[in-house]
Amino acid sequence: MMKRRELLKAAAALPVLSLAPVAWSSAVAAAAPTARVRPGDAGWPSLADWGQLAQRVEGRLQKLDAPFAACGADAAAPACVAALAHLKNTFDIGDQAALTQTSGWLDAWSSQPSAYAVAAKTTADVVAAVNFAREHNLRLVVKGGGHSYQGTSDAPDSLLVWTRQMNDATLVPAFVAQGCSTAPQPAVTLGAGAMWIDAYDAVTTRGGRYVQGGGCTTVGVAGLVQSGGFSNFSKAYGTAAAGLLEAEVVTADGQVRIANACTNPDLFWALKGGGGGSVGVVTRLTLRTRELPENFGGLFFTIKASSDAAFRALIAKVVAFYAGALFNPHWGEQIAFNTGNTVDVNMVFQGLGQQQAEEMWAPFLAWLRERPEYTFERPFRAIALPARHFWNVEFFKKHAPGFMLADERPGAPAHHGVWKGDAEDAGWFIHGYQSAWLPQALLDEGSQSQLVSALFRASRHWRVGLHFNKGLAGAPAEAIEAARQTAMNPDVLGAFALAIIAGGDGARYPGMPGETPPDAQRGRERAASIGRAMNELKAAAPNAGSYVSESDYFLKNWQSAFWGGNYSRLARVKKQYDPNGLFFVHHGVGSEDWSADGFTRLR
Repeated sequence: MMKRRELLKAAAALPVLSLAPVAWSSAVAAAAPTARVRPGDAGWPSLADWGQLAQRVEGRLQKLDAPFAACGADAAAPACVAALAHLKNTFDIGDQAALTQTSGWLDAWSSQPSAYAVAAKTTADVVAAVNFAREHNLRLVVKGGGHSYQGTSDAPDSLLVWTRQMNDATLVPAFVAQGCSTAPQPAVTLGAGAMWIDAYDAVTTRGGRYVQGGGCTTVGVAGLVQSGGFSNFSKAYGTAAAGLLEAEVVTADGQVRIANACTNPDLFWALKGGGGGSVGVVTRLTLRTRELPENFGGLFFTIKASSDAAFRALIAKVVAFYAGALFNPHWGEQIAFNTGNTVDVNMVFQGLGQQQAEEMWAPFLAWLRERPEYTFERPFRAIALPARHFWNVEFFKKHAPGFMLADERPGAPAHHGVWKGDAEDAGWFIHGYQSAWLPQALLDEGSQSQLVSALFRASRHWRVGLHFNKGLAGAPAEAIEAARQTAMNPDVLGAFALAIIAGGDGARYPGMPGETPPDAQRGRERAASIGRAMNELKAAAPNAGSYVSESDYFLKNWQSAFWGGNYSRLARVKKQYDPNGLFFVHHGVGSEDWSADGFTRLR
């Protein structure tokens, strides 16, 4: 327990908590920079300045170097070997301030560390970092989980606020948001650096309840909530953003603010799906929890068609079957249509037993088995388990080995586990990534043929994944209405799925030995194929928006694609809480005012 003297010291270091709307002083508001400083510039902080920051954060300032700098001279050097070892474990990658979970995107960005990082443990540390960046006109970056495909969780020549160690998870049986008089409700309060496995362990494995979060267990809680947030079971429980009850956030003026439906409601709304790192640094979140269903489960198989005509007929059967049997809150995750005339089914379900799930699919399987033009490349398998154990790595070790991989490092938390497929993507390098919300109207009987044709044509170029849990059409009315109160593009409310078309290679961190440099020509050809596939799909959904966390780095109409008609309101909130643009991320609210690297103001 913290001693009284230490508690008073921490309280004294923390700015007065603000429950009132922001009111910028004229001195702060007038300091709009035209360019941020880099190392070597006249305005770059001196060593003494950095020393003062280190004192304010009680020594938690780190000077960062390129992770593989030691590999240039000798790939067998101990420092190089150690750096490469980190890449074998997605938890280990997240524990390195200088690494990101994605190593880069061809012709877009590559993972490069900040100049310095504040490894924040307290809100006071975050305040000190924000004030230092503002006062010295630095590029500021915020990283929790580090999973950003867009490269928003790192930038060279910047100061990083790294929240990884702010990872507490506390169940609150009867939560009432500050300033509100609503009825108490069960909730969980999480530090900004918590990963979803931390949340699920506290809420589900140990607490016997459910919190709507992310599918990949190493994704950061704060980043996912701010981007909207989908998981395996979003079709039943809505988005993570809609489950946010309250947040503590450090705004650009260095003030610590509480944001909820009653206090700073405009800031609260912007945090619910308006994109991470644009209006402040979230330090703590409180999310609604719910009752668990009896079971969670999964269902898997792969079918191959013997010809293009048979494949097209298979797509039509899949679409009709989904629309008639699976378009409801029980089912989530994805079905993918591949260039080799195969269909991968990787679905999850909630509130059903294994037998119920199998019976649901029996007519579809019978249709397949009656036709010799279809063969099973991966046999049909359904599995159900008590919902309380769905994220319990020890349970999987005993009863279903291979689905979830434990963090086997000495001293690692016992509950840290990651789905095998997500672990295999650690450090991946992106060639192309595009997404589109597919409207529910395409499931109508009169429109299914249009969707089928688009899926077939797209699959001639690239694999097309339909992520049914990332569209809210078919969800309960309560979940849809709650999502309507967030900043996300309203397209998600009427979408039955998010189509994702993407591809890349293994890790390609700069300076990493043992790997050939990215094959730019091959990567660009693959990106072009991904683009052609999406163009075919958008012929059926020409005005489809996109999901901010899973989208094209080069998207032109990102404002409307990510947020639709909500963008103008988000821009006003941004101007209110960050008038000088301290917070910048690629394709984030207000980023059009800055150069692509966030260093030069354009207007």
